Amino acid sequence: MLKFIRSTLVFAYLVITLIPAASLLLLVSIIHRGDFIYWRVGVPYLNGVIQAARIIGGVNYRVEGQEILDALALSKQRVILCPKHQSTWETFFLPTISPNPLSYVFKKELLWIPLFGWALYRLDMIYIDRSKRKEAWNKVAEQGRILMDQGNWVIMFPEGTRTVPGVDPAYKTGASRLGVATDAVLVPIAITSGRCWRRASFALTPGTIDVAIGEPISCQGRTAEDLMHEVKEWVEAKMRELDPEPYRVNA
Repeated sequence: MLKFIRSTLVFAYLVITLIPAASLLLLVSIIHRGDFIYWRVGVPYLNGVIQAARIIGGVNYRVEGQEILDALALSKQRVILCPKHQSTWETFFLPTISPNPLSYVFKKELLWIPLFGWALYRLDMIYIDRSKRKEAWNKVAEQGRILMDQGNWVIMFPEGTRTVPGVDPAYKTGASRLGVATDAVLVPIAITSGRCWRRASFALTPGTIDVAIGEPISCQGRTAEDLMHEVKEWVEAKMRELDPEPYRVNA
């Protein structure tokens, strides 16, 4: 019962604060775009949700490899983050530790969600029309290059959707294809969020989420398939190190 109450309070906070945060972002974006509304409105809202999950829901976290992101920010390279995707938690968390603004790649349908989708539209994100596959990819490549040259980093979840802890999912090559096309570096990230916030669930389980950031992988002279294989090898090996139990259960 306590777990249910704590989870309900966290999600109530998420929904209730979304309305004023999205409204403020839309209003401020009339005057300011880009970095201003990202850092002054977007990230504070996301951090508030993470802290609510920590304080109320008991979902703590620890980060390994923050210095890698900080060094990349100084290098001025084009960067594509390739995180493990087990829950909604990481979509809220990663912008709060990134030294550069993050541009998510997401499906166009999300833009039609009142307030939330409209706020996404005012930020520097990349939305794709999945009914137009070739045009969609060209748009991702074009926008990704422009945004990275402006100082943003692109973030793409190689699995494409949230996965269950312990499974061996397929990794799609969208991020590595973009890396090859834009001469970017790929940053693999292992995240054990599924131990505290399962996909398709509103129940939070108190515990600690580990976030491990890997060394950047250069895309020069590499194929998309080879690059994504390296990303997967690193992420999945690190996941087995950080959260081995689900892999033993599903072995």
